[in-house]
Amino acid sequence: MPESDKKHLLVVEDDEGLQSQLRWAFEGYEVTIAGDREEGIAALRRVQPGVVLLDLGLPPDPGGVTEGLATLTKILQLLPETKVIVITGDNERANAVTAIRNGAYDYYQKPVEHDVLGLIVDRAYHVYELELENRRLQTRQKSSPLTGIIANSPKMLDACRMVERVAPTEITVLLLGASGTGKELFARAIHELSSRAGKTLVAINCGAIPANLIESELFGYEKGAFTGAVKQTIGQIEMAEGGTLFLDEIGDLSYDLQVKLLRFLQEREITRVGGRTPIPVDTRIICATHQNLEEMIAQGTFREDLFYRISDVSIKIPSLRHRESDVMVLATAFLDKYSREFQCPRRSFSPDAIHALESHTWPGNVRELESKIKRAIIMAENGHITARDLELTDADDVPLPLNLRQVRDTAERREVERAMANCDGNVSDAANTLGIARPTLYKLMKKYGLKG
Repeated sequence: MPESDKKHLLVVEDDEGLQSQLRWAFEGYEVTIAGDREEGIAALRRVQPGVVLLDLGLPPDPGGVTEGLATLTKILQLLPETKVIVITGDNERANAVTAIRNGAYDYYQKPVEHDVLGLIVDRAYHVYELELENRRLQTRQKSSPLTGIIANSPKMLDACRMVERVAPTEITVLLLGASGTGKELFARAIHELSSRAGKTLVAINCGAIPANLIESELFGYEKGAFTGAVKQTIGQIEMAEGGTLFLDEIGDLSYDLQVKLLRFLQEREITRVGGRTPIPVDTRIICATHQNLEEMIAQGTFREDLFYRISDVSIKIPSLRHRESDVMVLATAFLDKYSREFQCPRRSFSPDAIHALESHTWPGNVRELESKIKRAIIMAENGHITARDLELTDADDVPLPLNLRQVRDTAERREVERAMANCDGNVSDAANTLGIARPTLYKLMKKYGLKG
């Protein structure tokens, strides 16, 4: 096995008999043994293990826990992503709880049963590898031209590629997606990749402004146009001169205002409320909505000619539940961001939290996920964020699937999508990642309707 692929396990234990047992108990791991804090920290720096087994009773305080807890603190200072499993005596549950509160991943009480301890170590290493993969994906996304957008799933990457193609043009774009999917982030990405990037981006939510004010908000007004109009005021469209105007929730515009907006889009001129002189405005228009505009056209609540004027290109932004491979990447990104912002210690997700995050349907999309992570950072009481901290349904409460075949198919499709995304669509690399032949991968892609 290449050095970079080895799974390193560090055992910090002063009992020579137990050292000998543990040295050969973990098949598939490169086990390093240390007898005290100094040796343990030196070994930690040398091998950078994913998991550490730590006896709390270390010399020179083998009968207490002060040396073990000090070692735990130092390990997490140097390698906060490493999972530390503390080993305690039969009657030391309180010490184990203290260690968990101080950031330990898990604890195990002596006497040691190799099979049980092996399962705990394997689970911890799986979480370590998952978090490591998420950090790698985040690093890759930092070079993405779409500022502020984290994407790994195929559908989201397709949307990002469309943005890259349309942004340099002057074409009018309609962004479609549920609330909380990040439509404004996409609008900003289009603006920043366009020739108008150095100019103003004006964003206005058509559904957040009272109906009696939105016309003057968009088009501006002249002095004396109505009661309270004590001075001439330019509107949001004029403020976007030379730049970009983002109209969010355009489906909420009244029918009368739709007519006026259509006139502006056709003539590229506006007339302020109470004014008579047309004013030319050079601005790019990006619109967005969570509504089905074609249904609204059929119902007579949205103008068909306006729809075609604002949707030269439509970009569908997928809901988070359709971005399975993005959930943990986003969750980890928010965890890093708000841990720094709130000046809280950097925690990791417990296995039940990871399961809950991946099982939740996310009706509130990315906005809901961000809110859950912010709350969990504040409410977590130890070194891990749990499903309870996230206020997510426990995995045991998730409705049962139709049958085992459905579970297998769902998992298989998700992993094929992840492999293709991680390998940038390279079928050979993805097949190697999955440990299958290329023809087998092609069959799976055809089975699930995935593009190469």
